[in-house]
Amino acid sequence: MITPSASTLGAPGTPLPVVLRWLKDVQFPGIELRLAPGEAADPNLDRQAREALRKAIEAAGIKVTSIASYVQVAAAGKDETVIRELIQALDFGRDLGAHMVRVFPGAETAPAPFNTAPALLEPADVVDERAARRLTSVSAYGDVVGVMPVLETHDSHPTGADIARILARVQGTVGVVWDLLHPWRVGEALEDTWKSLRPWFSTGRGTVQVKDAALPESTPELLGGGNLPLNDFAELLINEKYQGTVTLEWEKAWYPQVPQLDLALKSTRTWLDLHWRGEEK
Repeated sequence: MITPSASTLGAPGTPLPVVLRWLKDVQFPGIELRLAPGEAADPNLDRQAREALRKAIEAAGIKVTSIASYVQVAAAGKDETVIRELIQALDFGRDLGAHMVRVFPGAETAPAPFNTAPALLEPADVVDERAARRLTSVSAYGDVVGVMPVLETHDSHPTGADIARILARVQGTVGVVWDLLHPWRVGEALEDTWKSLRPWFSTGRGTVQVKDAALPESTPELLGGGNLPLNDFAELLINEKYQGTVTLEWEKAWYPQVPQLDLALKSTRTWLDLHWRGEEK
């Protein structure tokens, strides 16, 4: 069984009740909250405001599937700063009833074309160990609050193989987010991404993000309007018996010219129905 969800990244400035109505209209039971100032999930919300936010979402029959933080676990700098940010994000996840908090790698890289994996400015071993050390440091706390950091295929580490190198070093509970776009745009085959990340998916510690674009352009397209391998992606997840969240990441916050989230949700519903009709929860 899969759980359809969508990120509030796709609805910047849209009142939360409107987003919740759009989700219900297409029978999406989940929402991923973007943790950013000025958004519904503003990191500066106090505990009372967070409780009110959680109740409003639950009253609509929706569940928070994940918190999308912008913590960069492989970035240069002091461990203490990054660990503090991780703890704050995990606390937010606890307060909103989410069991996962998305984090980025975020190591420094040299400029690279969109279809090429960037070169790290530090040795990979140094970068990977730093990220793993920080994730290990918060693992026990995450277990206590019931929230797991999940590292996304993104920026300095766009492939499944990149992410697996870090996660294999972590001592404790950690997971992965497979963003369909990034491994594919730099040439990693779907089967290879899955193979690299299988240890975490097979133990319920993985989640996937779906989107479409007309590569080599990065502008979001309604699902089916671009050239990402959406049907092959779905077939792989089905064949591998993936059970978890499938989150639409509609990047309207970065591309304000694209259609509203409600249209993107409808295209996603069409794709889901093609492959998973009757297999959702």
